[in-house]
Amino acid sequence: MRRPVVGVIGNAHRIENRFTVQMVGERNLRAVAEVSGAVPLMFAGSPEITDVGALLDVVDGVVLTGARANVHPTRFNTEPCAAHEPYDLHRDDVALALSEACVARGVPIFGICRGLQEMNVAFGGSLHPEIRELPGRMNHRMPRLENGEIHPDPTVIFADRHDVALTPGGAFAKILGRESIRVNSLHGQGILVPGDRVVIEGIAEDGTIEAIRIADAPGFALGVQWHAEYDPQRNPINRALFEAFGDALRERRRAA
Repeated sequence: MRRPVVGVIGNAHRIENRFTVQMVGERNLRAVAEVSGAVPLMFAGSPEITDVGALLDVVDGVVLTGARANVHPTRFNTEPCAAHEPYDLHRDDVALALSEACVARGVPIFGICRGLQEMNVAFGGSLHPEIRELPGRMNHRMPRLENGEIHPDPTVIFADRHDVALTPGGAFAKILGRESIRVNSLHGQGILVPGDRVVIEGIAEDGTIEAIRIADAPGFALGVQWHAEYDPQRNPINRALFEAFGDALRERRRAA
């Protein structure tokens, strides 16, 4: 049986403020290839280029990666604010439609950071633009130096920063074999109101939603707020998630 193919969504980017490109962080591609055992295939986060139906005829699963851009507030009936830019409207178009289509078809989908947020919005949920502004919440954004610059050391940026309590007997607890984990944290937006089919399976110590699944999905349909793609080659929590995703890919291919 040939290796499954995983579509990895791209993000709009400009080089030298002149050239428009689609970009995917290499850690996402390596996680899919080295841990899930699949062939990563980047697709454009633009509806003018990517036809969701045609894409799902080709791939065996989809990863919705993290990204700097926030999901546009109009997607969940909220007024936009310049302070919460940038946005990526084209990626919103593709990712939200893709979230619904993957679940409907039983195509395995794994949402990471922005990907979790997209899955929530796709099923009718809402987001808060700065989760740290809610009472009692910690700052979930990446660490910075005293001068405000992003910390230069990736091991500091992606260090485990808080605990997550998992639902006993839930999908994540079964995959990970435990009910408490510790994860990294690099996000501003977060889930405010869960979507209709969004089941909360992981909550940070400050109440932030960290892990979700889509209820009654016929295939793998999980999302995490942390960056699981950073170190699944070494981190046992993130490895188990990408391995479970890989198992779901191969199961779908066998059933096809």
